[in-house]
Order: sequence, then C-alpha cells, then structure tokens
Amino acid sequence: MPIPPQDRSSDLPPEPAAPLPQGDLPGPGPAPPGTEAAPGPDAATGPAGAEDEYAAALKEVEDRWRRALADLDNLRKRHARELDRERGAERARTAAAFLPVVDNLELALSHAASDPGAIVEGVRAVRDQAVSVLERLGYERHAETGVPFDPSRHEVVGVVQDPDAEPNTVTQVLRPGYGAAERQLRPAAVTVAKRE
Repeated sequence: MPIPPQDRSSDLPPEPAAPLPQGDLPGPGPAPPGTEAAPGPDAATGPAGAEDEYAAALKEVEDRWRRALADLDNLRKRHARELDRERGAERARTAAAFLPVVDNLELALSHAASDPGAIVEGVRAVRDQAVSVLERLGYERHAETGVPFDPSRHEVVGVVQDPDAEPNTVTQVLRPGYGAAERQLRPAAVTVAKRE
C-alpha cells in the first residue's frame, strides 16, 4: 500500500528574523556625568508606593473601627436612658393603680371614731380593692388550704400532725402568696401536714 506524501514544511528550520535597525532610532543616549535620572512611571508602584497604600488603608480601617466603637457606646447609653425612662413610667403606672387604695384607707381612718363595725368592713373592702389591683397587674393572690404542697408556690414555715389532712398538703396559710411560679412576687408561707 503506498504511503501518502506528507507536508514537510514543519521540518524545515525557521527563517532568520530581519535584524533591527541600530542607528536610526532616537534614544536618550548616555546621561551626562553628575546628573541622576528622574524616576520613571513605574517607581510609584514600587515598595514605597505599596507601603503608602497599606498605611492609607490601615488608617481608614482604624477610623471606621473608632466610629463603630463610638456608635456602639452611644447605642448603649441611649438604651440605658430608655430603660430608665421605661422603668420610671412603669413605677408611676403601678403607684397610680394604688392611689385609690390609699384614698380609701384615709377615708376609713377619718371615720374611725364613728362606728367600729363599719371600720372593719371598710378595711376589708380596701384589702379586696388592693388584691384586685395586684391581680390587674398580673399577680394573683394564692391563699388556698387543702391543696398539695408546691415548692414553686409555697414556703414551708411549719409542719403539723393533722390526722384529717392528707400528707404533704397545705393545712394553713400564714401569709398569702402573689403571682404565678414564673412571675411571683412572693410565695405563700404555709404549714404542711406531716407524712405518716
């Protein structure tokens, strides 16, 4: 089988390039003695230029960091002021809710000499009014007996032997408690029946 002819042009050595003209191009020529050459355009991107860029970037980052710290400090101070303002407003609302209770106590004291029975009824009504204010503020009164002892709602101040009561139940409330277990002003002080 005959072999097809191959292109042999790639096997030939390359032709020599034309020589560059030497004397026709204008050039700077040799510098006269005692004069120094001015820095070229690439000198700005040398090591000194890079250091200047880094210094400028570092200065900008430091400035931004200081501004962020100042903003954070201002935010903290503003939050503290708002918290104080809200705390004061809440105290004022709570005190205003108790003003009618104080007014009724003063009214009861002003009639103390007239009828002692009426005074007892008046004080009882004022107590009920104060309990109602606490309930509206979210602190319900707890003074139940016969309920199982709950350490989250009760504080044991005494243990008694009571054959009529179930063991570990509240037999007497010495001081009522206010509020739920999560939001509690105080637990109820109680006596508890002893286990047999």
